[in-house]
Order: sequence, then C-alpha cells, then structure tokens
Amino acid sequence: MAGRHRSPRRVHPFLLLALVFGGPVQASKIVGGREAQPHSRPYVASLQLIRSPGSHFCGGTLIHPRFVLTAAHCLQDIPWQLVTVVLGAHDLQSQEPEQQKFTITQVFQNNYNPEESLNDVLLVQLNRPASLGEAVAVASLPQQGQSLSQGTQCLAMGWGRLGTRAPTPRVLQELNVTVVTFLCRDHNVCTLVPRRAAGICFGDSGGPLICDGILHGVDSFVIRECASLQFPDFFARVSTYVDWIHTVLRGAEP
Repeated sequence: MAGRHRSPRRVHPFLLLALVFGGPVQASKIVGGREAQPHSRPYVASLQLIRSPGSHFCGGTLIHPRFVLTAAHCLQDIPWQLVTVVLGAHDLQSQEPEQQKFTITQVFQNNYNPEESLNDVLLVQLNRPASLGEAVAVASLPQQGQSLSQGTQCLAMGWGRLGTRAPTPRVLQELNVTVVTFLCRDHNVCTLVPRRAAGICFGDSGGPLICDGILHGVDSFVIRECASLQFPDFFARVSTYVDWIHTVLRGAEP
C-alpha cells in the first residue's frame, strides 16, 4: 500500500496519482475472466497458511524446481514460516492428486519499497524440488531488460476475488489482457481489458502475467478498485530482475 512521500524531493507523478485516487490496492482476484482448463497452467502456485488448507492469499510462479517467484508485499506481514506453497492445483477446495505441497526454507527480496510499490518481487525457496510433469512445470523467463510493446496480448491468472466485493473462486481463473503504457512506470508492466470491466483483483497478487509463453509480470497492484475501467493493472516487470534471479538461483545450488 503506498503512503505519503516523506522525503523533501519532488513527489513522483505516480504517487500524486495514488494520493488523489486512494492509492494502490494490492491485487487479489480475476474479474471478468473464465475458468482455466484444469492443470493447463502448470507453473502457477498458490500461497496458503499452513494451518488452514485452502486458505489462499497470494499467487506465485514456479521458475525453478525449488523456487517460486511471487510479490514481496504478499509476505510483508505474514511470516514465511507459516506459509504452504501449493503447486499443481486447480480446485483449492479439493485434495487433487496433482497437488504438491511445500514449506519455505528461505526468501529473497530485492530492495522492496512498499511506499512506492517498487521492486515488488520475492523469491521463495521450497524445502525440496518439485516433481515436474504435466501438472507442475517451470515457467520461462524473459531476457534481462526485454521490453513489451503496447498492444501485446497476455494472460493473467489467479484465485483472487471475482470483483472488489465479490467472493473468491474455488478454481483457477484466467483472463486475456492487453499491454498498455499510459500511467505505467519503467519497472512495471501494465495491462487493460479494452472496453470491458475486467482485470486482476485481491488474491491474485504474486501471480503470473504470461506473454508469448514467457513470464513477463508479477501481479502487484490496482488503483482504487478492481476493474475500474479508468486505470491499468500493475505488474512488476520480470525482465528488470532476471540477472538478480539467476544470481539467487546460482547461490542456492548445491
């Protein structure tokens, strides 16, 4: 959640926008989407509380058999020792045979700034390697600094709310979105659904934005409310962090 800028330097235009319109709201659900084909997005992860199975609160993406990339704000107020990472899920209220569950052994941040929603990425190390197959697979990363042009078609997904005041779904939702550049910042990828009230929402945070088969975004926040039709949805731009990701992965190898 963005707060007031406390330094004497000029207020960033994004912060002025946030202050005028109520600030970023961490995104949690898909609005106006559709049910994904079961287990067709094998890289998507669900972050849940250990003592409450099915208590999804954020998404994530498997990028290595032992690492999930999610949003830093997801674990800002929740100790990682209390979190279960679930892979291979579709229906979160069902004990599906495809599901694999993990605890977390370590987390890695990259200068996350919650006041300005900067560097909203977090690498989560799993307690063991995932068993890869049809239902659980690793997402492809972009090249460092790789850009996305306006109009690129992408896919957002998650178990977040179906609307600002709507309930959460049992099954994974997905939504076709379009990359836009207005109101966006260099370290974000921003998307809209043209002429329709649809987008990410509460509970989708940390989940993937897939463009041309590549993980280009980590679901970060919306402004004011979900699917407002006025503001784009904001994702952390993964291509900004690829070198850092590879450094963490290399350091964690046996």
